[in-house]
Amino acid sequence: MKIDCVTIFPEMFTPMWQSIVGRAQTKGIIDFHTVQLRDFAVNAYGQVDDSPYGGEPGMVIRPEPLARAIRSTGVKEDGGKVIFLTADGEPFTHKIAHELSKENHLVLLCGHYKGIDERIRENFVDREISIGDFVVSGGELPAMVLTDAVTRLLPGALGDKGSGET
Repeated sequence: MKIDCVTIFPEMFTPMWQSIVGRAQTKGIIDFHTVQLRDFAVNAYGQVDDSPYGGEPGMVIRPEPLARAIRSTGVKEDGGKVIFLTADGEPFTHKIAHELSKENHLVLLCGHYKGIDERIRENFVDREISIGDFVVSGGELPAMVLTDAVTRLLPGALGDKGSGET
């Protein structure tokens, strides 16, 4: 399984090379990558945010860099799923983790500010998921939780002694 996390803070994902997720990468069970959103910025300053479409207060991640970052992963060509991690998404459960473990490619969108431009939600996102009824600073921590839960369900990730099916 390939998992790409689109983020403006890829350094937050250092723990993903430890423990069960790290061993799963070493074994080739998952292929985990971060995609630096600023690499797709609209200008030389690395700008990826803007006022929301429609004039609402606050800032959202712009559609142009996010669309380019998603396309760069090849997720649609792979038949994979794009998941936006957001507090107003469907609650993450073990059943959802099991469903996602059957996919060959996941792209996890780590929002910041007030989220992402609505046009991305409408045109690219296959599923919106929340890890709980609370708000965190961005989608990085939820992306790590989802990745860990899904990885545990993949054959061989827990070795011969255990199963992630509990």
